[in-house]
Amino acid sequence: MTEATDVIRRRRAGRAAVVAAVSAAMLTGCASDAGAPRELTFGHVGEPGSLFALSADEFATRANARLPEGWSVVTYGSSQLGGDELLLQKIKLRTVDFALPSTVMSSQIDEFGLFEMPYLVRDRDHMRAIEEDVVWPELAPLAEAEGYRVLAVWENGFRHVTNNIRPITAPRDLRGVKLRTPRGVWRVKLFQELGANPTPMALSEVFVGLQTGVIDGQENPLAQIWGSKLYEVQDYLSLTGHVYTPAYVVVSPSRWDALPEDVRAILEEEARAAQAYVYETAARLDSELLEEMRSAGVAINAPAPEAFLAASRGVYDEYGATVPGGGALVERATAARSR
Repeated sequence: MTEATDVIRRRRAGRAAVVAAVSAAMLTGCASDAGAPRELTFGHVGEPGSLFALSADEFATRANARLPEGWSVVTYGSSQLGGDELLLQKIKLRTVDFALPSTVMSSQIDEFGLFEMPYLVRDRDHMRAIEEDVVWPELAPLAEAEGYRVLAVWENGFRHVTNNIRPITAPRDLRGVKLRTPRGVWRVKLFQELGANPTPMALSEVFVGLQTGVIDGQENPLAQIWGSKLYEVQDYLSLTGHVYTPAYVVVSPSRWDALPEDVRAILEEEARAAQAYVYETAARLDSELLEEMRSAGVAINAPAPEAFLAASRGVYDEYGATVPGGGALVERATAARSR
C-alpha cells in the first residue's frame, strides 16, 4: 500500500460532502445524453502561439481526426472559459470537459507542490522518469480523489524571471522586486525565501500589471512570456530556470466515465501521444524565442543556479515537514535522475 492510498482514504470523507452538494437534476441531465455526440470543450489560459495553445490545438486536431462522427474537441484559450482556478471548478461541475492546470495544482493538492521545489527537474528525460515513478503511482491517484482525473502530463516549462529594475544575477538582486507569481503557495514561499515581494496574480492580468507598474516583474517559461507578449513591457530576462512546471490534462472522473468507451480510448491515446509533440515543441521554442526576445531589445543574462538553490533550501525543508510523505516524494523524484 502506498502513501497515496492512505491519503486518499482520509480525503474521501471530505469529498463526500462536495459530491452530495451536486444537484440530482444536474446528474440526471448529464447522464441522459452522455453517449450523444457532442462538442468536448478544452479550456486553458495560454495565449495564441504559447506552448499551451499549440499543445491543446495539436491534441484536438489528432483526436478529431479519429473521433466518431458528431464528436469533436474544441479548444478555448486565453482564459476564455476562466483562469486556472475557475477552470478547475468547472471541471468538477462538469461544465468544461478538459483543462490544462499547472502550478495551481499545488494549491489544490499539497503533494503536487513537489514540482514547486527549485531545480528539482533537471531536463525532460528526467521529467519522463519522474512521471513514471512518481506522477502515475502517487500523484495521479491523489488528484482523482479530489475530483480530477489526469489523462496525460504535458509541459508548462522551465521558468525564468523578467523585470524592469535590474538583471537578476544572484538572489540579492530580487530584494524588493514586486514579482508576479501564479496562485501557488509554494511559488510564493520560494520567492519570499529569495527576497522578492511575490504577488499572486492571474496570467490574464500580468501584462497590464507590468505596463502600469503595479508589479515590477514576473516569472514564466519563455513560451508563456512570448505568447502573452510580456517581453514588450519588460527590460530584463534572467534565465534562472528556477522551477520546471508540468501541465496536466485533466477531466472530471464522472464525466469521463460517462463517455462512450471508444471515445475515451481515442482521447486518452491522443492525449498521451501528444506529449512527444509537446516536448519537441517546447525545446524548439526555448531556442527560437530566446533569440526573438533578444532581437526585440530585451537584455538577457544567465545566472549560475547554485546561489538560488542554496538560498531556497528552506522551501524543501518546509515541504518535507508539512506535506504528508513530502520528503519521500522528493527522494523518489531525485532518485529518478539515475536512469
